[in-house]
Amino acid sequence: MSPQTAGVLQLLALIAALALAYRPLGDYMARVYSSEKHYKPEKWIYKAIGANPAAEMRWPAYLRGVLAFSAVSVLFLYLMQRVQGSLPGSLGFSSIDPDQAFNTAASFVANTNWQSYYGEQAMGHVVQTGGLAVQNFLSAAVGMAVAVALVRGFARARTGELGNFWADLVRGTVRILVPISVIGALVLVACGAIQNLSGIHEVGQFMGGTQEWNGGAVASQEVIKELGTNGGGYFNANSAHPFENPNPLSNLFEIFLILLIPFALTRTFGRMVGSLRQGYAILGTMATIWLGFTALMMWTEFAHHGPAFEIAGGAMEGKETRFGIAGSSIFAVATTLTSTGAVNSFHSSYTGFGGGITMLGMQLGEIAPGGVGSGLYGMLVMAIIAVFIAGLMVGRTPEYLGKKIGTRQIKLAACYILITPALVLCFTAVAMALPTPGNSMTNSGAHGFSEILYAYTSGANNNGSAFAGLNADTQWFNSTIGIAMLLGRFLPIVFVLALAGSLAEQKPVPETAGTLRTDKPLYAGLLVGTILIITGLTYFPALALGPLAEGLAS
Repeated sequence: MSPQTAGVLQLLALIAALALAYRPLGDYMARVYSSEKHYKPEKWIYKAIGANPAAEMRWPAYLRGVLAFSAVSVLFLYLMQRVQGSLPGSLGFSSIDPDQAFNTAASFVANTNWQSYYGEQAMGHVVQTGGLAVQNFLSAAVGMAVAVALVRGFARARTGELGNFWADLVRGTVRILVPISVIGALVLVACGAIQNLSGIHEVGQFMGGTQEWNGGAVASQEVIKELGTNGGGYFNANSAHPFENPNPLSNLFEIFLILLIPFALTRTFGRMVGSLRQGYAILGTMATIWLGFTALMMWTEFAHHGPAFEIAGGAMEGKETRFGIAGSSIFAVATTLTSTGAVNSFHSSYTGFGGGITMLGMQLGEIAPGGVGSGLYGMLVMAIIAVFIAGLMVGRTPEYLGKKIGTRQIKLAACYILITPALVLCFTAVAMALPTPGNSMTNSGAHGFSEILYAYTSGANNNGSAFAGLNADTQWFNSTIGIAMLLGRFLPIVFVLALAGSLAEQKPVPETAGTLRTDKPLYAGLLVGTILIITGLTYFPALALGPLAEGLAS
């Protein structure tokens, strides 16, 4: 069997698994967020934090809950790292420096999981499991809560109330993320991932000297890292490390986990707004972009350019032989079209165009299918933009799901799609203009520029993957990428919740013969075109200086 055929079979198996899980999981999540029942463990949590889960919130109150909870989480994780040297189970590691502790705290709370440190050489068991793994659950639950609040904005009328943030946060964690993670961790352990709390020990000779590794609760952290589209690895090699991702089966399972909830949330959306066809339209848009990017990546990396590539069967540099080009390409597209950021290969070693595909996937806004929650609300904002464009073309007031898209709604949607590119391009421009940040680049020219552009693209879009080759463990990059991650996460949430509130206050508009059908393939095609055109107009000049220039020169 050729590697190309094996890659196609892997892709088909992945699609089949996602299709089987789509309906039951999507319907289950709709029931979770629509239920008025509270389980006993959830009641204990509400009592401990002093929250009333039955109290409805308008968007300012919902936003205050998101920001207050996230601010406390950043502070807690920062302090935990700063006192690590005094904590039990630290494995002898010292406390984390202030700039790196800030960067890591911002990263994990913002669902970015950018890492400028070697996990196995910096973080002990307590910080890994009690700090980083906990935030993997909570940051994902926050994203799901915000997405559900926007869906309620479409589903409700004349109220302005979006539910209760604390109830949505707790339910998403207790009823969705934890149960799936328990099952997923058992699967990964069965595949060979490690799960222990052992200390540092020698594992044998390596290049004339001894090599040391520490154990850890890797499988349990790995599963929520992928399921919650987080991406932070227990080890520096991330999902290329055999302790985290032992074999092709575990690799395919981890890709499945990355895509599972983002795709299934489209079913939840359709169920909650009372039209499954609307959910299918969003699903079709996401799937079209994802499959297109995956096919393009596999074609680019399998293409033979020179004797070295022909001998290896494609661009094998920086890829694990146990995964091959296909397993690496599918993983790379999945992780950059979502806000996961986990890597099982060295993105910097991809072909020029291949590296550009990973970068462009993030620059789309990570909406195909995107992060847990963030992918759905990002796609719904783009759906509003597409409806507005269609309304301009036919001279009719745009409507989406029975809600008029007026001046307020389109301003909020425009702010949402502009804030992240502004962060990426401004921080990249400043870093390239100053003398010191450029010293962190391993490469010069177009590839060196791509290293910095990728870093800020990854940070501001809350992805977390690295192009590698860039020494990001400096005060400049730790601070600026940390700021980009926080602003890139929470400023868009402000606009999303304000948009949700404005929609929930509206009176539904009855459908007429002139209403644009947003549940048809024609609209899905318009939405795909809108996404690609907006992204292209925004980022093309920067991409032309980096991956496009490198790809054309190779």
